[in-house]
Amino acid sequence: MQNFFSFFLILSFQLLVSQQNPPNIILMIGDGMGLSQISTGMYANGNKTILEEFEYVGLSKTHSLDYLITDSAASGTAMASGVKTLNRTVGIDENKNKQKSILEICKEKDFNVGLVVTSEIVHATPACFYANVPSRYDYEDIALQLSEHSVDLFVGGGEDYFNKRKDKRNLLEEMSGYTFVNSLEEFNKTKSKKIGFFTYPGEPPPKNLGRGPSLESLTEISLNKLSKDKSFFIMVEGSQIDWGGHDNSLNYVLSEFKEFDLAIAKALEFAKADGNTLVIVTADHETGGMALSGGNVKRSRVRADFTSGSHTGTMVPVFSYGPYSNLFRGIYDNTAIFDKMLTAINGER
Repeated sequence: MQNFFSFFLILSFQLLVSQQNPPNIILMIGDGMGLSQISTGMYANGNKTILEEFEYVGLSKTHSLDYLITDSAASGTAMASGVKTLNRTVGIDENKNKQKSILEICKEKDFNVGLVVTSEIVHATPACFYANVPSRYDYEDIALQLSEHSVDLFVGGGEDYFNKRKDKRNLLEEMSGYTFVNSLEEFNKTKSKKIGFFTYPGEPPPKNLGRGPSLESLTEISLNKLSKDKSFFIMVEGSQIDWGGHDNSLNYVLSEFKEFDLAIAKALEFAKADGNTLVIVTADHETGGMALSGGNVKRSRVRADFTSGSHTGTMVPVFSYGPYSNLFRGIYDNTAIFDKMLTAINGER
């Protein structure tokens, strides 16, 4: 009887804490990952994907303000800040007004915040969460804005934009308070509150050409670090699913999707154990007009055709798990992803 009473008190306390604290948010973006990429990756992976374990599925309309076919900058801004904007612009609206991102709003609410990507950290999608520039290709300006930002943890390529700049500045030396690590082991061991991990000087190579460290390991370590003392927000991007679509390379798409799927599994494992974590998995757009055109389910073989070397305008899935996950059902503009995350962190019902 006494053991039961103790268990009841512990459970009640955990529920109370869960109700008082805003949920953690893990936003996972498979760049270029449409339904065909997911379907093809699933069948090539023994007819299974961790996405099957999510509670709800919705659909997101990805068009930008000026084009039916979006780019990653406009769609990233829509999800990060809740506004439709022009292609190629990062964190600003059509009138060049700066927009505050969900990451920045979370930081104002005393969350820990992080970014983990398989592209350069200054690439369009991650940049939308901390930068405000008229062109996604202003990489050195984007790097400068990250150096002046309050992101607690970031992982990605693109170190050269920080320390081999045209203006001769070494931003790494200017980023006081940060610990920069050079390996997965160092990343795991450091106790620093501010961590930068440049995985490559420039653009990271494809997974099937040996890119490392693995996205699932980076995700797992990042979640452990960000969750130690307060609520957190993290955006994790499987960046190169998109690049495989641009190349019309099935093998490229499959290897990137499989790694992203493993990273999603780490996020879902964390959320299930934590009980107060919202996980959202979506894409900024589809790339390649990819169609699953044949294969063999028992042998995990697939065949695909591509109709484009660029992005397409098809809607993309939104998978959700955890508190407030029911908000992500239905069909809506990609700007609504921001609105729904904001509802979650504000504790609205």
